[in-house]
Amino acid sequence: MNTQTLTKTNAASHTTEKSVGSRAQSGWWFQLVARSLKHLSHGTLDVRFSDGTSHLFGTPGDDGLSAVVEVRDPACFRTLVLGGGLGAAEGYIQGQWTSPSLVDVMRLFARNMSLFGQLDTGLARMLVSVAKFSHWLSGNTVSQSAKNISAHYDLGNEFFELFLDPTMMYSSGLFSESGQSMESASEAKLERICRQLDLKPDDHVLEIGTGWGGFACYAARNFGCRVTTTTISQNQFDFATQRVANEGLLNQVAVLLEDYRKLTGQYDKIVSIEMLEAVGHDFLPTYFSKCSSLLRPGGQILVQSITMPDHRYDTYRSSVDFIQKYIFPGGHLPSVAAIQSAIAKSADLQLIDAIQFPDSYAKTLRAWRERFEANLDQIRQLGFDEAFINTWMYYLCYCEGAFDEHVVSVGQFHWERPRFQ
Repeated sequence: MNTQTLTKTNAASHTTEKSVGSRAQSGWWFQLVARSLKHLSHGTLDVRFSDGTSHLFGTPGDDGLSAVVEVRDPACFRTLVLGGGLGAAEGYIQGQWTSPSLVDVMRLFARNMSLFGQLDTGLARMLVSVAKFSHWLSGNTVSQSAKNISAHYDLGNEFFELFLDPTMMYSSGLFSESGQSMESASEAKLERICRQLDLKPDDHVLEIGTGWGGFACYAARNFGCRVTTTTISQNQFDFATQRVANEGLLNQVAVLLEDYRKLTGQYDKIVSIEMLEAVGHDFLPTYFSKCSSLLRPGGQILVQSITMPDHRYDTYRSSVDFIQKYIFPGGHLPSVAAIQSAIAKSADLQLIDAIQFPDSYAKTLRAWRERFEANLDQIRQLGFDEAFINTWMYYLCYCEGAFDEHVVSVGQFHWERPRFQ
């Protein structure tokens, strides 16, 4: 047998009255979960109850991954069975369970994806169907896109400043050496984009997805080019506009509050940094068709995007995960094949370079999480409650674990529009 289940107890649990932990362990919901966890094949999961009893699932192996779940409310098992993957998240948000290392729990989930995927059956699948319908209603039309973006990015600039580095880049940095700071990795990412596109002072660059103005200001300041950057987040527009003015770049950088589908003109280069995830599968052809029409012949476009593996893309498209329901309404991770298929159908772009750097994103998320944890008091002072904090902790750890285990990736993709049509 590859797995084992060990039950541990301490003296405090030997009472004539069944403890909360004992009642939970004999309950139907826990037994259903335990039945699945007995087949854990990668790493170990120690499920601990408040009375000191615990269950250890799996067999310690060479990978050395050990995760701990601390049960605060046995209702978490019911939440998990009824909600599947979403139920695990909701139980954490509600405070039904916690962990001394949530990232390790996420890494364990990632390594045993097929096993935990079995929980998304029956009642859980019915509830996910409701979430999927809600996600469908959040499709990225011009009007709905603004609402989707506002739901996440308009939480307040002060909130994001509490965990992002001084560049205010809300995207993966590019780490190349141990001990490198988050700010340095963010600048390394920007530097690579600018050099890959061979930016020059006479270039007019379009950026789709301003963020907080980090790329636009960096490119204008260091490479002398003109940048037109567009966002549909009012908070980001206000922040970036002020940043451009503060850096004395008003003659080089124009900030627009406009959907990319409404843009006109032609540009020498186009940059889009982790905005593609807000486009949606159905609108990928529209996105690349528009980019192609905005790019002069011989012009180049570089897109940084998180990607879903090709072999899991269809399954991903047919479901709704925690991020889509609680963090990014309308969000969608494309696969590399889906991107190339959309381009083949709608644009005349030729791929000239691509790199992937998931390990850098794991480090980026770790840096964000550590700053988030260090600034919890200030986050609470902004008016955010414990459920919000739990949601964001789950989000940051969920993503960190996924990139750590390479179940998702991030890449920079560089295309050129043919010089002759």
